[in-house]
Amino acid sequence: MAFAAIRILTQSLNIVFVIICFVLDFSFVFRVLELNASDERGIQVIREKVKNFSQRTVSSMRPDGKPCPPFKIIILDEADSMTGAAQAALRRTMEKETKSTRFCLICNYVSRIIEPLTSRCSKFRFKPLPRDILVKRLGEICEFEKMACTGDILESLIEASEGDLRRAITFLQSIANVTVEVGPTIEDIHEITGRVPNHWIEGLLEKCATGSYDTIQSYIYNFSAEGFSVSQLLNQLHERVIFSTEFSAKQKNLICEKVAICDHRLAEGADEQLQLLDLSCTIMISYQ
Repeated sequence: MAFAAIRILTQSLNIVFVIICFVLDFSFVFRVLELNASDERGIQVIREKVKNFSQRTVSSMRPDGKPCPPFKIIILDEADSMTGAAQAALRRTMEKETKSTRFCLICNYVSRIIEPLTSRCSKFRFKPLPRDILVKRLGEICEFEKMACTGDILESLIEASEGDLRRAITFLQSIANVTVEVGPTIEDIHEITGRVPNHWIEGLLEKCATGSYDTIQSYIYNFSAEGFSVSQLLNQLHERVIFSTEFSAKQKNLICEKVAICDHRLAEGADEQLQLLDLSCTIMISYQ
């Protein structure tokens, strides 16, 4: 947990390498290869840099004569950004050099790592930081920078960042740049983060409850005219429905399934208004 916190707070591309240096002592620096997202991640790097490093021989003794593990460490940060061909080449290297080299793959989405790699690795998942820690850290930054941020402002930042402290700090910095003379407001957060104001979500549910198709269509047209992202609306609507007590389990299942379908269609390039209208009709039917 501490490892994840340090990585988020520092936002350093080389933090993994720095931590390894301090933990393993500087005597082992040349036994560690760290590649991050700023490096080329194609198959050529795997075939040359990674393969050549893994084939080096290392001693089981340190320069001072003390024993040490006879292996090297290769750290691939954001491994899910590697191409499929590069991952396939890495698989072969892992098979051949496993006795002398240990591999550490750091990723955001393990589903983007090919199965032959994941099956050879032990998985460690880091949970998001607790909400109170996020609020405390953001509060410390506001105090240091002399920003007047209330608890509601910080809570809105955390919701907009979906629990990602690094993203929340980035949002906070952007808000500080546009609200120099006066303190930030909830509306400022919505403008900076692209989050849809709650009254639009509540209004959509109210229109769906009326059972009037024309009313829903008019409301969606006005929503689109404001320029909000429908994908963002789907994310917030999903949270609103899941944690709501006014919907039954059957209604939640029906609505959330349609949210997933519409979100997939949007990712494939479908029209935003049509998908939101389709979802709204499903919500309207669930009220009946």
